[in-house]
Amino acid sequence: MRKSTLGSLIWLRISRFTHQSNLLSNDFLKQFGITAAQFDVLNQISTYQPITQSQLAVKATVSEGGISRMLTRLEQEGYIQRKQDWKTKWITLSSRGEAKMHEVFEHQLAFQTSIVNECLTEEEQKTLYMLMTKLQKHTEDKIGK
Repeated sequence: MRKSTLGSLIWLRISRFTHQSNLLSNDFLKQFGITAAQFDVLNQISTYQPITQSQLAVKATVSEGGISRMLTRLEQEGYIQRKQDWKTKWITLSSRGEAKMHEVFEHQLAFQTSIVNECLTEEEQKTLYMLMTKLQKHTEDKIGK
C-alpha cells in the first residue's frame, strides 16, 4: 500500500474544495444565468479592463483553450466587446456586462463568504488566507521560471 504525503493530501483537499465550491457556485449563479467560470472571467475583465486575451488567460480559472470559446460566447451574449489593435485583442465589458456584474457581484460575494464564515473562525480565516497566499505566490514563481 502506498502512503500519501501530507503535501499530497493538502493538494487533494484544495482540489476537492475548489471543485465542490464551483459546483455550489454554479448552482447558486443559475438564477443569474451565468456560470462560476463566466463570473470569474467577467470579474477579471471588470477589474483589469482593457485586458488582452493572453493576460486574461493567465488571471482566470479557465484553461487557455477554454478562454477563447468562453469569450466568443460572452461576446455573443453581449457581455463583452473585443477590439483588435494590430495583433492584440483588447477586451472590455459592454454596458450589458457591467449591468450583469452589478447585478451578480454582491450576491456571489455574500454566497462565497457565507460558506467560509459558516465553517471557520475569523482567526482561522486569516491563517488560511495567509497560507494560501504563500502557496499561490510560490506556484506563481514556479510558473514564471
